[in-house]
Amino acid sequence: MQIQVVKSKIHRVKITQADLNYIGSITIDEVLMEASNLIEGEKVQIVNINNGERIETYVIKGEKNSGVICLNGPAARRCAPGDIVIIIGYGYMDFEAAKKFKPTLCFPNEETNRLED
Repeated sequence: MQIQVVKSKIHRVKITQADLNYIGSITIDEVLMEASNLIEGEKVQIVNINNGERIETYVIKGEKNSGVICLNGPAARRCAPGDIVIIIGYGYMDFEAAKKFKPTLCFPNEETNRLED
């Protein structure tokens, strides 16, 4: 049996931009993508701490070390710049393998959206 589990998570980042006129997706700083094991085009869930919204979209690679977290297209109506969100990627795994699996978690500074050394 296959089950869906949390594969990746960027915990508490700040929305830096919202672009309603873009095609769609979420743009994420490449450094945060690498640290959380997310890839361009991957489906993610965005959980907005400020208003409780939960939306699904896909990842677009943002400029490295920019701190960018930009909701594009219709998703831009669900989050505003300054909102704090959690970005979650899921994967399917065999039930027994999932019991031992550990997701990749990323905890950036929520003021700068950057990883601290």
